[in-house]
Amino acid sequence: MKNLQAASLKYQDNQLWVLDQYLLPHQEVWLPCESVADMESLIKALKIRGAPLIGIGASLLVAHLASQQCSREQLIEAIAQLRQARPTAVNLMHCMDKMSAAVAKDEYIRALQTCAEEIFEQDIALCNSMANFGNELVQEGDQILTHCNTGALATAGVGTALGVIYKAHQANKKIHVWVDETRPLLQGGRLTAYELDHWQVPYTLICDNMAASLMAAGKVDKIFVGADRIAANGDFANKVGTYNLAVLAKHHDIEFYVVAPTTTLDIECENGEAIPIEQREPAEVKGVSGSFGQCQWAPNNAQVYNPAFDVTPAELVTGWVLDTGIYSQLDVHSGVLRML
Repeated sequence: MKNLQAASLKYQDNQLWVLDQYLLPHQEVWLPCESVADMESLIKALKIRGAPLIGIGASLLVAHLASQQCSREQLIEAIAQLRQARPTAVNLMHCMDKMSAAVAKDEYIRALQTCAEEIFEQDIALCNSMANFGNELVQEGDQILTHCNTGALATAGVGTALGVIYKAHQANKKIHVWVDETRPLLQGGRLTAYELDHWQVPYTLICDNMAASLMAAGKVDKIFVGADRIAANGDFANKVGTYNLAVLAKHHDIEFYVVAPTTTLDIECENGEAIPIEQREPAEVKGVSGSFGQCQWAPNNAQVYNPAFDVTPAELVTGWVLDTGIYSQLDVHSGVLRML
């Protein structure tokens, strides 16, 4: 398989490497990934994250295992196991379905390698397309609020929602970005801030519960967020806290856009109620940990509710920015997502 390089994932000289996002922004450590157990552990610990990137990483791993002379039966088992590694993010499932089709072919080793390479390269193109479409929505001087991390760290390309922001900055639109810290693992404060720093995009980091006061003060013009799964009716799951922003945006009459590739669509999922929501470890809410160490502030026996995602109803969305175009409420109500 040929060498491939993204911001936080690379395949070089027959070795798959993952940038440990848990240690960012203060340490940049690349970890080898040799097995399904390795990938599952990396996904669970959010060392690799972002719906598109998880699917790409899992695909590259399967192709790598094929090159290591794993049997067809072993590869089929690996694909099935990886498909279950992140229940909310549908990109992973779509990627594993493609790999399942490839492993069924006569020349399955080469078919798997070709499929993984195509998934990687397709994501770069999808990101560029989303960025170009989304940039049409950004006006000069816009103050944009975003949540979690949706940039190059989460994809093979420039990103989804953050890709739109980067494209607007490249176009010299003099934007400013409000970055939600994103509890409980601070993907905004650690990762989005890290990317915006690198791109030299003006930004200000805020706590998640400050967004309402910003909107009330007229300091937010638009909101762009990503998605881990979009249902057929336009409801979508994203990092927990997104629904809060959508409700606040509706109240303050602020445009609210979700940016995602068509690989995030799940037309077999009728609405948001059918999207499975992953529950994460209580320790993430009881305290904090990372490259800086760890600290616990809650009592040991504190009961914790820690969903990784929430679901935003379609009625709160101004528009869906996909790699195929920008879709309005009217478009989505007419069933356009089912036809993509």
